[in-house]
Amino acid sequence: MKLMKILAGTALLVSGSLTAYGEGEAKAKADGAAIEFAEVSHDFGTIAEKGGPVSHEFTFTNTGNAPLMIVNATASCGCTRPDYPKKPVAAGKTGKIKVTYLPEGRPGEFTKTVTVKTNARKQKKVTLKIKGFVNPAQ
Repeated sequence: MKLMKILAGTALLVSGSLTAYGEGEAKAKADGAAIEFAEVSHDFGTIAEKGGPVSHEFTFTNTGNAPLMIVNATASCGCTRPDYPKKPVAAGKTGKIKVTYLPEGRPGEFTKTVTVKTNARKQKKVTLKIKGFVNPAQ
């Protein structure tokens, strides 16, 4: 009888420890940076071929609880240039990724993407999209 009480107590203690460990592990997985964009696409509409570069800023928020790093941002072609924060964005703060399109010599419809790589715990990669129509120079 005494042995059964000891075994039951030990089982309860081990069970409680494992539950606490599991909760700690779940919390550790939930900790970290998280990124949320206000929008992930932008339509420039019609722009002039000789009107010079056009830019749009994509605003994001670090909705996590650790600093967010933009590891890099790469464009789908040389006519699109991303500019992103090189320093960490603190939890709860916002940042911007500026995407510039160079229309000269590229008349017609366009759709370009920028792949953003981060240290976010879930969404490590985000694709931003710009599109529009370049009116040919006369």
